[in-house]
Amino acid sequence: MKKFLISSSPWETRIAITRDGLLQNVYFDSGTSERLERSYFKGVVTKVIPGIQTAFVDIGKERSGFLHISEIDRELAVRRMAGMSDDEEEIEEDEATKQVPLKRDFDVTKIFREGEPVLVQVSKEPIYEKGAKLTTCFTLPGRFVVLMPNIPRIGISKKIESQEEHHRLRDLVRANLPEGCGAIIRTTAENRTDREMLQDLQYLVAEWREIESKFKAAAVHEKLHEDIDLSLQVIRDNLDDDVEDIICDTREMESRIYKFVKQSAPEHLHKIKLYQETVPLFERFSIDMQIEQALQSKVQLKCGGSIIIETTEAMTVIDVNTSKFTGGRGSSLEDTIFKTNMEAAEEIVRQLRLRNFGGLIVIDFIDMSNNSNKQKLFRYFEKALRERDKFQSVVLRLSEFGLVQMTRKRSGKTLIQQLTTNCPACGGMGFVKSVQQESYVILRKVRDMLASKGVTGKNITLAVHRQVSDYLINLEYNAILGLEKTFGCKITLAVDDTTQRLNVYAISGGTTK
Repeated sequence: MKKFLISSSPWETRIAITRDGLLQNVYFDSGTSERLERSYFKGVVTKVIPGIQTAFVDIGKERSGFLHISEIDRELAVRRMAGMSDDEEEIEEDEATKQVPLKRDFDVTKIFREGEPVLVQVSKEPIYEKGAKLTTCFTLPGRFVVLMPNIPRIGISKKIESQEEHHRLRDLVRANLPEGCGAIIRTTAENRTDREMLQDLQYLVAEWREIESKFKAAAVHEKLHEDIDLSLQVIRDNLDDDVEDIICDTREMESRIYKFVKQSAPEHLHKIKLYQETVPLFERFSIDMQIEQALQSKVQLKCGGSIIIETTEAMTVIDVNTSKFTGGRGSSLEDTIFKTNMEAAEEIVRQLRLRNFGGLIVIDFIDMSNNSNKQKLFRYFEKALRERDKFQSVVLRLSEFGLVQMTRKRSGKTLIQQLTTNCPACGGMGFVKSVQQESYVILRKVRDMLASKGVTGKNITLAVHRQVSDYLINLEYNAILGLEKTFGCKITLAVDDTTQRLNVYAISGGTTK
């Protein structure tokens, strides 16, 4: 069973989802950081680049967002390429598609012009040096339905297995959608009454009409709409019958959640509880400890094996190892490897959600000789992703090298991006040069400076890190003497206790020729 744990303070709200005591997802919301995902803006096109079929749109943030041709809705593209303004009447789709038969034939330069305003929605938060990813394929999520205002298509969750329920929900939504709109029917819609479904749908349609109205009067860069706050988003998107408790540690948050759940899912009201113990909520359920573990590259498995996780801007690589696991008595090597791989597959699914990894992911399972075991592993991993991860993923079968390649939809920043910053000593590389190498770099710098400036006579003071000073005095003192003899000066080493970095040094004193 799952629990929602919501810890609030004046500076930050933290939301954790656990299953059987294990942390599955964690979210952070502070008043000083702005969440852009799902927000609508009146942007202005700053640059259109045909080579990559992308328009860059200024939404008033540090970096312009990028709008790729694949994220432009068909109706807008057809209108613009047919030479029609957005205010003209709709043309028949058959007539339009004669001119623009396939989406791959769309030309971004014929759709947007530099300097024109455009309504966009942020589909992905800015990441690394990239601006926000934008879309005109709009969505508005509700409790039971996701409204697609300009995509006239109806989708339904695959987790609703009853064909009769499929038809009922599809017919109900189709009959009550405004012309030109589409919708995705969520898993939570199963067995909901017609009244509940229509209330959710009508609310979303009203929100869309308000966004359209605001766009006409708004100034460029203005935010027109943003999603509900993060704690309510998490409840809206994850609350189901598998949730056992919703635990809050402040009365204010308990009251807000109670009002929200009463309106959207009153059958779950009894699950809302106020935590009043003296031990902090996240400490009581070991959440802080599990968050710290999720920042480490190595994850220990219960069987004794481990997985190593390394990530770059382009991809994430996961390596599975048996480590200390040697199997039970009578177990063969193949059995040991299979058991480790199966446990690793389940843990990897949890780590993908918890660390919020997206993009290209490569998993190096331990190689197995038994083809049947390979198939079992792959099916188990696919099933775990399908059942426990709400984000879309595409998984390729095990390669001949034992690798599983997959992609997972990006959504916001990773856990490491949210909680850490680059180390000032290594600049994010994960390592620093040895004391020996930094000492040699400093010696070369001193030699080059003395040779170029012609410093002679007097005393020269070299302020360095304590470890560098010890190394030079104990192992390279002759090098210091050689510099003094060559350039006719006296070099004094001084320990600089103000710096924590080996490669920081300062040279003072001496006179030039």
